[in-house]
Amino acid sequence: MKKKKKVLIITSNTSMFFNFREDLVKDIIKKNYDVSVVVPESGFSEQFKNLGAKEIVIEMNKNTTSITKNLTYIFTLKKIIKKEKPDIVFSYTIKPIVLGSLAARMNKIKNIYSMVTGLGHLYEKEVSFKTKIIRFVCGILYKISFRYNKKVIFQNQDDIDEVVKRKYLKRDKCELVSGSGVNMKKFKKSNLPDEDIFIMVSRVLKSKGVIEYFEAAKMVKEKYPYARFIYIGRIDKTSYSIDYSSLKPYIDDNIIEYIPETNNVFEYLKNARVYVLPSYYREGIPRASLEALATAKPIITTDSIGCREVINGKNGFLVKPKDINDLYKKMIYMIEHKEEVEKMSEESYKYCKDRFAIEIINKKMLEILNIK
Repeated sequence: MKKKKKVLIITSNTSMFFNFREDLVKDIIKKNYDVSVVVPESGFSEQFKNLGAKEIVIEMNKNTTSITKNLTYIFTLKKIIKKEKPDIVFSYTIKPIVLGSLAARMNKIKNIYSMVTGLGHLYEKEVSFKTKIIRFVCGILYKISFRYNKKVIFQNQDDIDEVVKRKYLKRDKCELVSGSGVNMKKFKKSNLPDEDIFIMVSRVLKSKGVIEYFEAAKMVKEKYPYARFIYIGRIDKTSYSIDYSSLKPYIDDNIIEYIPETNNVFEYLKNARVYVLPSYYREGIPRASLEALATAKPIITTDSIGCREVINGKNGFLVKPKDINDLYKKMIYMIEHKEEVEKMSEESYKYCKDRFAIEIINKKMLEILNIK
């Protein structure tokens, strides 16, 4: 019997792996490959068993800059790769890309692939001197690790242009896919409610436009008190996070209905009328926005990298980053133009089906990874 080939996936967040990559793993397994996944925390054994993939836990702090901890991680990873003997190593997000690519290279793995799911805080226009230093170091590490990759996958053309301009890698090594895709069987088309319910889903980061959303909601409710504004987001323990104390006044005044975290975003999306993401974070293509498209929600988002990809000119509005007044005006438009909003809803669904459906994305991913 012919021995199965093996794919090793390296990720920095286990729950996000299941949200974003579960369908890809299923498709890889269907191609008669074994799949092992290196994750940073335990507690997901049953989910891996149901998926049919092997779970390998290596503790990792994605935010630490400790040289000792990072070296410990990379040499542990090197031992794992040596033991697993994968035919393909696929990593995504900064630390797995850098450390995973280097560990794979140490084991002389030929088929190394990475996915940049957005360049994040480090590559925003206005950053501190400290962030510029971190970006400089990150750039060197990207350049070294990309050297050993057969292909590096990006989710928008702006990110490709950025890394090529910075000479991290050559353009012929870059591949473009339209985000992580969305399972349109899980996130089903839903009818718009009559009630004006706006919803935003994101991490509680300043650059996600959380405060802009809260402030615009406050302004809208002064004119239309019955409008509802839902926000779903977990608070990250990083220097880029917004403290809960900054959100509390809006929540206490019943401006915002706050859901710290949920495993069932669909239930909230299907009952909302408009999806909002005023982010100026350096996105790939925001997954929550794709889920909103799949459920046929009109979109208000920013004319910024990654975010603008979810607007096709017919399914919603692009607003200026950090412009609360522009966001307010577009929200008011959505309330006052019911028929237009219905048309936008249909356009969102069609756009998602034609460009972002998981079947389209995963087919392209398998082609890039040369999994046949």
